Amino acid sequence: MGAREDDTLLDALAADVRSRPELTADGAARLLVAARAGDESARESLVEHSLGSVLAAAIARRDHGVEVLDLFQEGSVAATVAVQEYVGRDGSAEHLAAYVRRVVVSHLDRVLEREAAEAAEAAAVVRDTQLLEVAQVGLRRQTGHEPTTTELAAVLLWPRERVELIARLLAAARERFDEEIVEYLDDTDDGDAADGDTGDED
Repeated sequence: MGAREDDTLLDALAADVRSRPELTADGAARLLVAARAGDESARESLVEHSLGSVLAAAIARRDHGVEVLDLFQEGSVAATVAVQEYVGRDGSAEHLAAYVRRVVVSHLDRVLEREAAEAAEAAAVVRDTQLLEVAQVGLRRQTGHEPTTTELAAVLLWPRERVELIARLLAAARERFDEEIVEYLDDTDDGDAADGDTGDED
């Protein structure tokens, strides 16, 4: 999805969210009473009126590795849970918005932290895969045989478990690469065969 399409969707979402009238304290109180009596539409209305703060929190965290629309979806789920909890705990109408906002912000910050940690781990795996490949080539030249896990661990100063994990990932990457080459060659061969078939008969 391109940036222009993202902006269009975000603009449409913002217009939809902002089209809802601001919920007054009396309106929130009535909805809370109805929701506690089991009115699901009242509960949904409380969530809908919280989406403005969800959108604001998502936009404030753009350019942190997660798309605004994805953050909005995450925040919407958090807002739904927050409203459900608030209805169940008999909270007052005046503190509802602040509570939902706090829950949403906390959840989105955890989402970004998790994304950052996953990105860092992915980068570490890529780096370690490159190091393992260099070590394999170097030891193979020095010893004349395929290096063992113990030899690689000693050279790289890694635990054996890390060597085994990265070796599996490297092997899988090589297999995928080989399969892509084979598929490319098959496609090329089919194309050449089609070009060579003129349909002429002897």
